[in-house]
Amino acid sequence: MMNGIIVIDKEPGFTSHDVVAKMRGICGQRKIGHTGTLDPMATGVLPVCLGSATKLCDMLADRDKEYVAELLLGVETDTQDVTGQILARRPVEVDEGRVRGAADSFLGLYMQVPPMYSALKVDGKKLYELARAGKEVERKARPVQIHELEILECSLPVVRMRVVCSKGTYIRTLCADMGERLGCGGAMQSLRRTRVGQFSIEDACTLGRLQQWKDQGGPGLSQALRPVDSVFTDCPALHVRESGLRLLDNGNAVAPGQTAEGEVHAGGSWVRMYRPDGSFAGIYAYEPDREWYRPVKMFLEKE
Repeated sequence: MMNGIIVIDKEPGFTSHDVVAKMRGICGQRKIGHTGTLDPMATGVLPVCLGSATKLCDMLADRDKEYVAELLLGVETDTQDVTGQILARRPVEVDEGRVRGAADSFLGLYMQVPPMYSALKVDGKKLYELARAGKEVERKARPVQIHELEILECSLPVVRMRVVCSKGTYIRTLCADMGERLGCGGAMQSLRRTRVGQFSIEDACTLGRLQQWKDQGGPGLSQALRPVDSVFTDCPALHVRESGLRLLDNGNAVAPGQTAEGEVHAGGSWVRMYRPDGSFAGIYAYEPDREWYRPVKMFLEKE
């Protein structure tokens, strides 16, 4: 079984579930999961977790993300992107200065109402299922963080921009909200995700490329696989002595004296814990009151 992360450059027309299904066929294993949905019309970075790395799915979904999007001003749709039904058309009577001012106004904390065409659930039903049935329900605004919003090109009525944001941010809704603030409406025309956490578009490969590597029988498929611990490179590394190996393999707490380094790190801070042979076992956090490292998440790789 393969254990690790492969960063996919998702092509348009595929859902995140489609990518996982195709990856199962290419990699020949069932235990595969994605790290958060990406709309079918969107392209770009989708980290896919294999084997023991599936425990990372929720953790990676929480990371900040970067997008390059195109906003089409003067149009409103029911899906907040150009794939939806047009609800209204308005004249675009703004200049680049106003567009940049509107963009700046969304920087920082921003209360965003999730779109009806989304996978969020209300009373056990996904919002997009209700929307397709012609129903609309009240959604509460949620706080999201816009870290950066850079206007790359302003060829009105199209605005191309780069967005760095927190988890849970809908770029479609950001486009619609910018259009509303400018008084002319707006819809997302295109979307490319360029980064999730530390994984960027330069790290990604297409499903077609993966299939080609598999067909050729070369090392390309395994070379595309990133180890689980690559997600935690900012955490210090500790190596358990032989005397503590059984505790580690059973997912138990480990005392500082049972590591080769014998180090004590700040309370609550995460460390990477390795076996004596150098294989990664899991993430631990030090608890000063008990004077031990407590397991946060184990990544024991089993065939």
